[in-house]
Amino acid sequence: MGDRHIPEATVARLPVYLRSLAEVAAEGTSTISSERLAEMAGVNAAKVRKDLSYLGSFGTRGVGYDVQHLLFEMSRELGLTQEWPVAIVGIGNLGHALANYRGFGDRGFPVAALVDADPKRVGERIEGLVVRSFDDLDAVVEELGIAIGVIATPASAAQDVADALVAAGVRSILNFAPAMVTVPDDVSLRKVDLAVELQILSFYQQRQIPAATA
Repeated sequence: MGDRHIPEATVARLPVYLRSLAEVAAEGTSTISSERLAEMAGVNAAKVRKDLSYLGSFGTRGVGYDVQHLLFEMSRELGLTQEWPVAIVGIGNLGHALANYRGFGDRGFPVAALVDADPKRVGERIEGLVVRSFDDLDAVVEELGIAIGVIATPASAAQDVADALVAAGVRSILNFAPAMVTVPDDVSLRKVDLAVELQILSFYQQRQIPAATA
């Protein structure tokens, strides 16, 4: 499993397939065709078959894919058969909202630590967790086995936080701050920029208005 090279684009689609499979599994469906999975995921069937071939999971012609088997294979490939403790750094409005979101834990990413540099925030209790001081980040990471760091700070602090997470031994970072940060090559970095997503929606929105009024 670990030695196979899976294209980055395929990895990005696996969670979408996983969500679709979870939906049909909840309905009691035992098999699914590549066409149906493609429809649910918003891609074409050939792409689904190619993506799934990387997992070594092949469907049966005329029958389709075994839903439970695919769920297991994808969960294993995505590392979801174990939990990855998360630390949220920056407990402002966004960090507070993320801390209150229980969906992370339900999907195998328990929020284990909340960290902030503001002494007024330290000691605050959110969802059963006490906010720890940024000065104690090294100890927090070691004590709780933090696997993923979430940056929810203002843009000006994002790089310092990323540097501190890396120095503490964290090798996976999710950046919500509206800033570009750099990390070493052996650290995985994903960025979520809500403003960029809204701007993309604006691009499509402005094109819908003339069509609607024509």
